[in-house]
Amino acid sequence: MKLYYTPGACSLSPHIVLCELGLAHELEKVDLNSHTTASGADFYTINPKGYVPVLQLDDGELLTEGPAIIQYLAELKPAFGLLPTARLLERARVQEWLNFIATELHKNFSPLFNPTSPDEVKAAARAAIGRRLGLFDKALAGQDYLTGARFSVADAYLFTIVNWTGHMGIDLGPCPAVSAFLERVRARPAVQQALKAEGLI
Repeated sequence: MKLYYTPGACSLSPHIVLCELGLAHELEKVDLNSHTTASGADFYTINPKGYVPVLQLDDGELLTEGPAIIQYLAELKPAFGLLPTARLLERARVQEWLNFIATELHKNFSPLFNPTSPDEVKAAARAAIGRRLGLFDKALAGQDYLTGARFSVADAYLFTIVNWTGHMGIDLGPCPAVSAFLERVRARPAVQQALKAEGLI
């Protein structure tokens, strides 16, 4: 498999999952400013949506959208438990978090990455992010991961997005459980492996 990624972008989430599962993979870096890959390909010919991640399977099939990719990967090695299979409600809880992260946390960062966003739009985005982080803080209080004691694909995604707070000057002081979660996940060997491979540490 090959993962098209941009260092520190949301493609870090499937990269972490690949490492957690010990799945053999190649990496191809994508410059999202020029939309070219490290090998010189026009990235729009790979993903017309123009953004990472993209997972190229061994048969050449391409899969896009981070939450879809990480669930697909988890299904390849169900014994690792990154996506519960035995109980439908437990599985739905992970998917519930994936949807919430994608729609209510991830997307609120978009104005902060856009240099043309007006200051009032950025301020509104920061306020929304703060409210969402408060919800995650309550969910993580007294437990290691979003659904309890076991790391899941939702935690890989949450770590990736919360990791942006440092670059955006968003203070995690009011969210001690989220801050502890960030450091807990960062210390995982697979996460360290992914961060090193992307040149982030």
